[in-house]
Amino acid sequence: MHGPRLILRSAQILCVLCLSASILAQQDEPSASQKSEQKDRSSSREAELSSSKDTRIDLSPPADDAKKHPESGAAVMDARDAAGDVQEFQAWDPHKAAKDIEIGDFYYKRKNYRAALERYKEALVYKPNDAIANFRLAECQEKTGKPAEAATYYEAYLKILPHGPLAPDAQRALERLKASDVKEGASK
Repeated sequence: MHGPRLILRSAQILCVLCLSASILAQQDEPSASQKSEQKDRSSSREAELSSSKDTRIDLSPPADDAKKHPESGAAVMDARDAAGDVQEFQAWDPHKAAKDIEIGDFYYKRKNYRAALERYKEALVYKPNDAIANFRLAECQEKTGKPAEAATYYEAYLKILPHGPLAPDAQRALERLKASDVKEGASK
């Protein structure tokens, strides 16, 4: 009894497989209009592409270049020599500079001016034109009794941010330092 049913079921499965295979084969074959579109696309692509030999750029100097520019070889050599003089790079890390300023502020609030001074100097190594580091370094220099260095850093702050938030304080400090220099000069 199982024999005829099994044969019938196998025949049905075989028919379904054959039909699905023929449908898939028809879908894979492009129609005539699709074939013509593909040909048009491939021919336009071929027109866009070119051989690398056809598109090479001539980099050789003009025939009379040596006569017109006799010193050009020396200029090129000088430029190469100048570029070879650079031996090291300047460290640039604004995040580290910000952290050094933060730690310097911590020391400054605790009145440890020497430690704060070193942190602000290190911040300037990692970010040379940092206005805040210059201003705070000037304050530390003033607190540690170095008015000439303090004036230098106050001036650096004003050069970077002439109308910055701490510019009035820097101006007053410079006036104060100049007034103290005048008093010291008069007493001597």
